[in-house]
Amino acid sequence: MKKQEELAALCQQCGCTMLVQEPLRYHTTFRIGGACSAYIKINSIAALQQVLQFCKENQLRYTVLGKGSNVLVPDTGYDGIVIKMGVDFSAITQIDDRTFCCQAGTMLSRAALDASLTGMECLYGIPGTIGGALFMNAGAYGGDMSDVVKEATYLDENGTLQTIAAADMQLSYRHSFFMAKHNPIVSVTVQLQPGKYGAIKTEMETLMNRRRAKQPLELPSAGSTFKRPVGSYASMLIDQCGLKGASVGDAQVSFKHAGFVVNTGKATCKDVLELCAYVQETVHEKTGYRLELEPIILQ
Repeated sequence: MKKQEELAALCQQCGCTMLVQEPLRYHTTFRIGGACSAYIKINSIAALQQVLQFCKENQLRYTVLGKGSNVLVPDTGYDGIVIKMGVDFSAITQIDDRTFCCQAGTMLSRAALDASLTGMECLYGIPGTIGGALFMNAGAYGGDMSDVVKEATYLDENGTLQTIAAADMQLSYRHSFFMAKHNPIVSVTVQLQPGKYGAIKTEMETLMNRRRAKQPLELPSAGSTFKRPVGSYASMLIDQCGLKGASVGDAQVSFKHAGFVVNTGKATCKDVLELCAYVQETVHEKTGYRLELEPIILQ
């Protein structure tokens, strides 16, 4: 209790909002999950450094959350500190006519359109922050973050700012250097090409309309539930196995897109994991492919 009070005082000093025992279902796109010990909305690098230092000194577990679009939170919650990188940490600095730097809480593609730069259209509509997108090398429609990122800054184990070039990020399909570390991404610098505002906006709207037509955006989910297996597609395999509409509780394999497990009402984490296990087992038995979960399970 004393540590919590000290942390609250630190957050107040930094001008950050801190919520105690905050249900994480309010902060993930799946709308699933129990409470965390404390939920802190970070507003500056200095505040982030101080909060991380406090966690380190007091041996408190912590995790960093962006939009919560690729996360599944257990029903029992998270026994630790959730550090939110959102609108309070989303400043954009244009470096030159092709390059700009975004704080980790910036929503994808926002700056690119405003600056009439092309190259990030394929990422438009992904409900995540640029920090979270780089963390998992998010992508869609034939492109991903590795196509546009130039460098990033992050905090190392000592809370010191470090800069890493894209070539050193170990970027591959839904993977980056950051996934093996516990180092928060602070900002991402992307390099694009000059384009025309109207053409960029039209392409973004076209891709968004395609998403709406083919994906169950009207229901809570974590996006694509399974990674693409080598040599095939998860949604195609699941559909071939007749699993559209399969459900456990209120967790359901979407009728609209078999690659999505959706929350049709009050699905629990347990429901989702049981359904995913059933899908994985069935697909392996019938096709030989082993599907791997894409969302991160917060533990």
